[in-house]
Amino acid sequence: MKRRLFDTVPRLRQVPRSEAKAPIVTTMYDLLFGDRDPVSEPGTADGTPGNWWTVFSLVPDVLEHAVQGFRLYRSPKRLLSPVLRELAQARVGWVAGSQFVFSQHCKSLRRIGVSEDRIAAVANWAVASCFDEPERAVLAYTDCLAFDHGRVPDGVFAALHTHLSDEQILELTYITTLYLHHAVMSRALRTEFDDRPDPVQEVPADGSERGSRP
Repeated sequence: MKRRLFDTVPRLRQVPRSEAKAPIVTTMYDLLFGDRDPVSEPGTADGTPGNWWTVFSLVPDVLEHAVQGFRLYRSPKRLLSPVLRELAQARVGWVAGSQFVFSQHCKSLRRIGVSEDRIAAVANWAVASCFDEPERAVLAYTDCLAFDHGRVPDGVFAALHTHLSDEQILELTYITTLYLHHAVMSRALRTEFDDRPDPVQEVPADGSERGSRP
């Protein structure tokens, strides 16, 4: 595997392979990085730096809990359609401003056969014509979870309930808010693609701004 050069540096210390003792940490390091030290030789097969894993390895039982969540949403026991699930995960990443979560779940949508135009339209789904009614209901519900912190109008919930069973809605709610949690943590700790300067900064004045109106 050809590895990219990464300059991302998370806010917390990363655990090098030499310090990795817990079975969950060594198992995930072997799975994702082979025999490399993921701190000195970062990079995963899907193009990420991989430092989410090296930061979460600071507390192995937290890492294990997170991995259990990944296994849960991918389980064949799930009743929710993978396409609806991944649309919600990508959208919640976009709403939360997590480039990492959004980018990873765009890739997941592609892997399950969702077209490029539909992936691109996740950001502006409300004015896109490429989503069917169940998908639009899921995206609207996702926005209520992420933008409005769970304040869901009766009309949105009724539309969702038209297409999904109680069990599917519970799965959707749990998985989507789980990824809202991951998006928030990734931004706060600046892991992976969320190691970015805040775009809201004072712009230094220069000669071209003189005489401009507020």
